[in-house]
Amino acid sequence: MIHPTLEKIWNLVDPEYSKIWTDLFGTLQLSFQQQKILLDITLDAQSWQEAALVQQWPLEWQDSLTGKVLTSKIIKFYQQLHLGVKQNKKSYESGSQNIEKHPIHFGEIGKEEKVLGACPVASEKTRCCNLLTLDVVRSCGFDCTYCSIQSFFNDDQVDIEINLSEKLAALELDPNKKYHIGTGQSSDSLMWGNRNGILDELMEFARQNTNVILEFKTKSHNINYFLQNSIPKNILLTWSLNPQCVIDVEERLTSSLEQRMNAAALVAKQGILVGFHFHPMIYFDGYEKEYGDICSYLTSHFTHEQVALVSLGTVTFTKKVIKQIRQRSIYTKILQMDMVDAEGKISYPLDIKREMFSLLYDQLKAWQSSVYFYLCMEDKTLWKDVFGHEYQNNNDFEQEMVQSYFDKVQSLP
Repeated sequence: MIHPTLEKIWNLVDPEYSKIWTDLFGTLQLSFQQQKILLDITLDAQSWQEAALVQQWPLEWQDSLTGKVLTSKIIKFYQQLHLGVKQNKKSYESGSQNIEKHPIHFGEIGKEEKVLGACPVASEKTRCCNLLTLDVVRSCGFDCTYCSIQSFFNDDQVDIEINLSEKLAALELDPNKKYHIGTGQSSDSLMWGNRNGILDELMEFARQNTNVILEFKTKSHNINYFLQNSIPKNILLTWSLNPQCVIDVEERLTSSLEQRMNAAALVAKQGILVGFHFHPMIYFDGYEKEYGDICSYLTSHFTHEQVALVSLGTVTFTKKVIKQIRQRSIYTKILQMDMVDAEGKISYPLDIKREMFSLLYDQLKAWQSSVYFYLCMEDKTLWKDVFGHEYQNNNDFEQEMVQSYFDKVQSLP
């Protein structure tokens, strides 16, 4: 019998996969935790399209083993299958899928809610740049499988500021301090365009606060506003980049890799600083060539004067996000990875991160002396191994990053 609290998960199991569990759950007295382990493995098998994960256990065990010994051996059998698939490099050869856009309802951010805050994933446990965020839009119309925004907001409700000018005017910034402020932590920065006049207000804020670098981070190619209007020099447009095979499966409804890079090239020609986030980098079969091809394109189509930053990072999950990913019952390979503890969250082992980051940094060797490279929310020990230097604390990291951006602004024609 299925434990009552697991019936919701059981109902997500495809009949193709549930047959074996019907027999198994009827044969053995499984605890709640044991049932949950098997159901989590099943949801992963469905999402990853790895039917081998729920293959029939050796029935001859039932003739020689009984009770808890049999149960323990069967649980271990499936756990080892699961671990083996996670530790092998996944493949994205199956390509894209048809994805229906979910309906979006627009709301408003209340007058009493603050517009400026700290990055929602900021932590003293990893090396962090102390980014401040202007949360002018909350929730996202894209559907990236790994995104932590899904754990913060209602997926179908997008709230946009209608009191932005008043809130920006009320901010108390130190005129003698240099700031780096982002707008892409609670939603995509560009996909909504100038809805509710938000871009107009943010451009004016940048003009009035020349001690601020205002960054717009995106997976969109919605750049018309920036091509049609006068843009302050302290505006920075940055694109998250991944190979197209990853975008097809894990960055659902977003712009293609080609659209993103073309958009970046167009605004760079307008004299607007750009940057690139390889975050999250995904470890998969053939990742070396796929990311290498992106790097080759960037260094041949952008000059180092046009590029302010390149960031590197990988997927990092909370248990809540992992649970949500599993229970969405969609095709995704994002959890098909070797997982270890990462300062209270879950991510790749450090040796895999070190391999990925070092490869990409080496591919962008032409930019290393003139573009600011950093690791986003990664273990402090990785800096020395990847870049050859490290920061003693987050404040040193923040100050050097911000100064680098202002130096780039000063060098603009």
